Amino acid sequence: MAVIGAGFIGRRHIEFLRGHPQLSVVGAGDPFPAPYLAEMGVPHFNDYREMLDNLRPDGVIVATPNPMHEEVALACLERGIPALVEKPIAHTLESAARICEAAKRTGVPVLVGHHRRHNPLMRTASEFLRGGGIGKLLSVAAINLRRKPESYYNVAWKREPGGGPLLINAIHDLDCLRALCGEIDSVMAFTGNKARGFAVEDCAAIAIRFANGALGNLTLSDAVQAPWAWEMTAGEEGEYPREHEDCYLLGGSEGSLAIPTLTHVRNERGGGRADPFIRKELFYVAANPWIEELLHFSAVIRGEAQSMITADDGTRTLAAVLAVMRSADIGRPVDLNEMI
Repeated sequence: MAVIGAGFIGRRHIEFLRGHPQLSVVGAGDPFPAPYLAEMGVPHFNDYREMLDNLRPDGVIVATPNPMHEEVALACLERGIPALVEKPIAHTLESAARICEAAKRTGVPVLVGHHRRHNPLMRTASEFLRGGGIGKLLSVAAINLRRKPESYYNVAWKREPGGGPLLINAIHDLDCLRALCGEIDSVMAFTGNKARGFAVEDCAAIAIRFANGALGNLTLSDAVQAPWAWEMTAGEEGEYPREHEDCYLLGGSEGSLAIPTLTHVRNERGGGRADPFIRKELFYVAANPWIEELLHFSAVIRGEAQSMITADDGTRTLAAVLAVMRSADIGRPVDLNEMI
């Protein structure tokens, strides 16, 4: 594979590619050569198009800044090269639609990089819910509360709209909720910037109505000292201390499920006020979701699997987070079907 965009996420992909016996990285395209590329012995190309034409990689990971996703993805698809496009699929719905159209027209697969869906615990939870493990889904409570260091906002664009926790972090949570609970029908959101006073939000409260009738909420902040966020509870990011806490609570007619501990709670006697609850943790075998994503992409390239997260699917998640941002701006609910 080749990687286009040698920043933080690009480097992470390159390290995983180099460290896996079934995978390899043949080059990196970026106008600014990162010193680590030479240290790792990865060929560097200032012009990613030249790299595509000269190397003809089996697949490409697009890890550029969001506004470049469309340009790079289209260049790959027109050359018949499958693309793993990092989240979000694009920076606008119009741009995402052009990627979707190109994928359909060329028949070349696209995988959108919402890596959490490849986590075995997410797959276990999704299968359990689809199998009726908690009965009819009725209510969802999601939390993403943590505090980013002040140095995080030393970069100017992170202090402006689009650089905050909605587009950077909540898009992951909304994608997970889509995978767990089904499509999102509409949202109503409020945002605030009381903690830091920047133009960008630092807190958000989001009400969600799912297409299946379930109701939910997502509470978000990157300025709160708390451990209730996926990064600190799921254990997939080594740089965070793992907390045995939950960040998603799904309530159903026949029980409930807490994620990521995968604690299943139910009442055998019918749920009377004095009836005791029975708790158990669902079993799964842990694995690095980033590597699982790359292995899935490899299977897609070889024609052995269909893309788990297609361009159309990634566009639905982008629409969800943009609907949240729009709702916060106009002060009323936003129907996702009106946006796509």
